[in-house]
Amino acid sequence: MVAHPDDESFALGALLSGYAAHGVRTAVLCFTRGEASTLNPGGREDLGRVRAQEFSRAARILAVDRAVLLDYPDGRLSAFSLPELTARVRDMIDSWGATRLLAFDAGGVTGHPDHVRATEAALTAAEERGVPVLGWTLPTMVADRLTREFGIPFHGRALSTLDQSTPVDRAAQRRAIACHRSQSADNPVLYRRLELLGDFESVVLLGGTARPSGTSSQDDGHLPEHVAQWPSPVECPRRSRC
Repeated sequence: MVAHPDDESFALGALLSGYAAHGVRTAVLCFTRGEASTLNPGGREDLGRVRAQEFSRAARILAVDRAVLLDYPDGRLSAFSLPELTARVRDMIDSWGATRLLAFDAGGVTGHPDHVRATEAALTAAEERGVPVLGWTLPTMVADRLTREFGIPFHGRALSTLDQSTPVDRAAQRRAIACHRSQSADNPVLYRRLELLGDFESVVLLGGTARPSGTSSQDDGHLPEHVAQWPSPVECPRRSRC
């Protein structure tokens, strides 16, 4: 569940492609077309249409089985009632037969109100349907480094509070990112985040009872120099739908 075209690639891309590689069928619900992005080369008036096309191409690269793009106004998702947005997520859960949801962490990672609202809708719908919600998040040390370097308020989690940190293959994610040319051509924050994360992504359990298995690291306040310092990978169960 994401707010904007490119969230599925820039944020969740490595996880989605990893799930697909393990036989998990995936679907993405995106609430807006991203037409209000400040990353708009040339000030294109048709940015929403362009980003919709980018979203479709990126979803194919990530082996997403179903990609649904809604048309809520970018930057104004919080103006719509939570029951209305929840109904959209609930319909997706029912039609897809989802056994778990993947969304942004509760604070939206960057605090973007659209990210926060999309996760609120995911959590509410998941509670109604009894499915767990995993929140994509950043380790605090990565979030703090990005905040210092770019002045953008990233929100992270201490390593000791992460439910799962898993190795990822970013090859498909990077190809999907390239599909979002309007947003990735001049985006140093994105590439710095990927550099700091290396080949790992982290999630926390936001709702539900199906806690991801695996251990979490202790938060020593330093970026890991070797991936061996992170927890072991946990394979997604086959026949799941996310």
